[in-house]
Amino acid sequence: MFTTLKNAFKIKEIRQKILFTLAMLVVIRIGSQLPVPGVNTAYFAQWFAAQAGGAFSFFDAITGGSFASMAILALGINPYITSSIIMQLLTIAIPKLEEMQKDGEDGRKKIASITRYVTVALALIQATAMAVGFGNQGYLIEYNAMSVITAVAALTAGSAFLMWIGERITEKGVGNGISIVLVINIISRLPQDLSNLFDQFVIGKAPATAILAAVIIIAIIVAMVVLVIILNGGVRKIPVQYAKKVQGRKMVGGQTSNIPMKVNTSGVIPVIFASSLLQFPIIISSFVGYQGTGVWSEILKGLNSQYWCNPSMPIYSIGLLVYILLIVFFAYFYTSITFNPLMIADNMKKQGGFIPGIRPGKPTSDYLNRVLNHIVFIGAVGLIIVSVIPFIFNGVFGASVSFGGTSLIIIVSVILETMKQIESQMLVRNYKGFLED
Repeated sequence: MFTTLKNAFKIKEIRQKILFTLAMLVVIRIGSQLPVPGVNTAYFAQWFAAQAGGAFSFFDAITGGSFASMAILALGINPYITSSIIMQLLTIAIPKLEEMQKDGEDGRKKIASITRYVTVALALIQATAMAVGFGNQGYLIEYNAMSVITAVAALTAGSAFLMWIGERITEKGVGNGISIVLVINIISRLPQDLSNLFDQFVIGKAPATAILAAVIIIAIIVAMVVLVIILNGGVRKIPVQYAKKVQGRKMVGGQTSNIPMKVNTSGVIPVIFASSLLQFPIIISSFVGYQGTGVWSEILKGLNSQYWCNPSMPIYSIGLLVYILLIVFFAYFYTSITFNPLMIADNMKKQGGFIPGIRPGKPTSDYLNRVLNHIVFIGAVGLIIVSVIPFIFNGVFGASVSFGGTSLIIIVSVILETMKQIESQMLVRNYKGFLED
């Protein structure tokens, strides 16, 4: 990786793109320190400290600490991510949008434009809910119409600004801008989290205990990163043979290809969907200032990852089981709407392709479905392992950190994808140089 970056800086065009990306990331980190006008940051910091380890920890992690300090970028890039997911699902459900997506570059630009409008609408809704829901609890220094409007405008503008930066990075920098914005926010919290872990388990302990604890912490992090890399790169290749046929006076076809099916076909989406669904009741309860009593209070605790895997409160780990089932469900659901075995089988049949030993048409579709079901299950199990390990250590040892399996999956996936893009740009540049010479 370091060799690739070193070689990339030798090429002027790529060096400028990397420097532009770094400059945009510096702007983001500066924006993460600017407070929203009229907000009582001391109150909000105190309120957030009471929520630490629960539903808002991951949200704060992916905003780079902006949420806890209530900076103008407190909503982060989340509205855009949510908007993109909604548009992706609607593209499958609404024929008009599906046609638009297939309509080349113009259609994709129209969908991108709609996604931006939906992003601003979602940011406006979230900002309003925060300003109104927390306003009368001390969130705003003065709870009046002007303060609410100012806070809503600042938060919405901050989210739109992040979306704009992400798109500029994609256009003039390296990698997917939105993903890079998300990753830099998560990475910005890692030093503090690692410092908290070492303060809790290493500093002040007996030498033997401290060394053992440090080795265990490092080993777990390395093992999780390796597992994510394997999970991200795992591919099942289905061989495809194309029959020979005569076109004019030439014999064409006969070549062999394959259908690459990723083990983790749905990426980090199942984990995000599952955690968002469980956290939604907790977030709404916090917004309205109602923590519940009796059965509802117990349900909220069961949904809160802060209480999972705690030996003294095993009943709340039922929420972890629900979380695992949701990951499996969303892994199959998301894969089913993004990968169509029937369409692939039909296209193969039209082009004279077939899987060796499998008849074209429906038998091919059924075969792809069986393979896909096995692969999706393996990918879901991998996601569960990476996601659940931090919860276990949090519950058993009290190792509360804002980053977890989801954060690691996002970081590793984006870094690998960005490095691949840099390598491909270097390859194109070398080819150009060869042709020019």
